[in-house]
Amino acid sequence: MSAPAVPSRQPIDKNDWRLTVAPMMDWTDRHCRYFHRLLSPHARLYTEMVTSAALVRGKQLRLLEHSQQEHPVALQLGGSEPNELAIAARYGAEAGYDEINLNVGCPSDRVQSGRFGACLMREPALVGDCVKAMRDAVDVPVTVKCRIGVDDQDDYADLQHFTETMIAAGVEVLVVHARKAWLQGLSPKENREIPPLDYERVYRLKREFPQLVVVINGGITTVDEVQAHLAQVDGVMLGRAAYHDPYVLAQLEAALYGEPMPTREDVLQRMRPYIEAELARGTALKHISRHLLGLYQGEPGARGFRRRLSEGAHLPGAGWTLLEQAIAQPRVAA
Repeated sequence: MSAPAVPSRQPIDKNDWRLTVAPMMDWTDRHCRYFHRLLSPHARLYTEMVTSAALVRGKQLRLLEHSQQEHPVALQLGGSEPNELAIAARYGAEAGYDEINLNVGCPSDRVQSGRFGACLMREPALVGDCVKAMRDAVDVPVTVKCRIGVDDQDDYADLQHFTETMIAAGVEVLVVHARKAWLQGLSPKENREIPPLDYERVYRLKREFPQLVVVINGGITTVDEVQAHLAQVDGVMLGRAAYHDPYVLAQLEAALYGEPMPTREDVLQRMRPYIEAELARGTALKHISRHLLGLYQGEPGARGFRRRLSEGAHLPGAGWTLLEQAIAQPRVAA
């Protein structure tokens, strides 16, 4: 029996990864992504990590739900079993995702116990097998998000070997969090803060593998920082900054793409049809409003805006009227 044909795929455009928003557990759900898309028409958005087991064995295809307005949007998968990941990737592609990303960077205990995430950086051959199986199953890009190293695996040569293995497996886009991960002794939060950032190591990777689209991640918070990184690599991935200060996405649209900046209130008014449609289908306002809390970060009235939403969104019957009350706080303070 002949092997199944490898799906044909279009050449990738590195500019598609110029600005991206990181996959973040418990944060970048479909409501968050819709909100971020209003702020940034160009940014590539990512789902929270979904395990291949949840999709394939758990049949939780509801985890793939997203709106057409989110595109371009990537599905991030976690797992280490090539056949299972291939099936999960196919589910994602059939659901309409523009990219399938494999998580080889998360350091949490829960992820390690499932043999996926950052611990897989110790097993580049297995990751290569996973990538190849996924690429053989789908015609959208299959990408990898990794760290610069794990634990005592701290030589550039280790990252170099990992990268060579990914390229041999067909990876064309590598997202690199510029901190190594300590798999024992540090919490996931500490892993985002304590290991020192080493941007130069990611820059070197780009210089030595110019054919690879390299996206840098880790500790990037401002427009100036993004522009400085883009002089060295192909793309920048924002994480917590895009969540806690989401208006930076609108500022980046203006700086990188020449898009006019909407006011913060304009963005919220454009959220209204989405919010009202979600409320009508039974979604509680608190599940949406929690993503909006940082919109006025650093602006007069920001505290009142956050307080009004935080105190009211969980109450029965909370709806658009609460948003109007919250929007009034910055207006009064201005």
